[in-house]
Amino acid sequence: MNATVLPGVRALTRVLDAAIATAPFVAALAAAGLAAWAWVALRRARLVRTALVDRVAVEVVPTSTFDPSEGEVGRWARQLGRVHHAAGEVPARGSAVRLRYSAEDGMMRCFLEGPGAAAAVLAMPGFAEVEVRAHRFRKDIQPVRFPVPREGAR
Repeated sequence: MNATVLPGVRALTRVLDAAIATAPFVAALAAAGLAAWAWVALRRARLVRTALVDRVAVEVVPTSTFDPSEGEVGRWARQLGRVHHAAGEVPARGSAVRLRYSAEDGMMRCFLEGPGAAAAVLAMPGFAEVEVRAHRFRKDIQPVRFPVPREGAR
């Protein structure tokens, strides 16, 4: 009995012929996909590294009568959740907000640390009885000043 007469052998040889004919194209497509993945991974790593170098820390100082309600805590948590969006296209690893506590001379201090691109969101007061003190801001950020129009000028 001839092997080419068996059922399915012709279909199998056609599939093998098509696979051999398209192998160079599949290999080129796989190489292009690998190159694209490597470029995206390298770009994300650079964004994260830049964001981690340019961090901002603010100190959160509550008053002695500070007693937040559950609603205030929820609003503050949503405000901190906006830091990731304010950081732009920085991946989550680089745009995370960190709460750091330290004790110096018997006094407990609370710091918020986040990406420099979201410094304005970090510096916003979240509670009525809490003062936010900036510790390190980027030096190239200048305040916006609007010129005062002279009288009679239109």
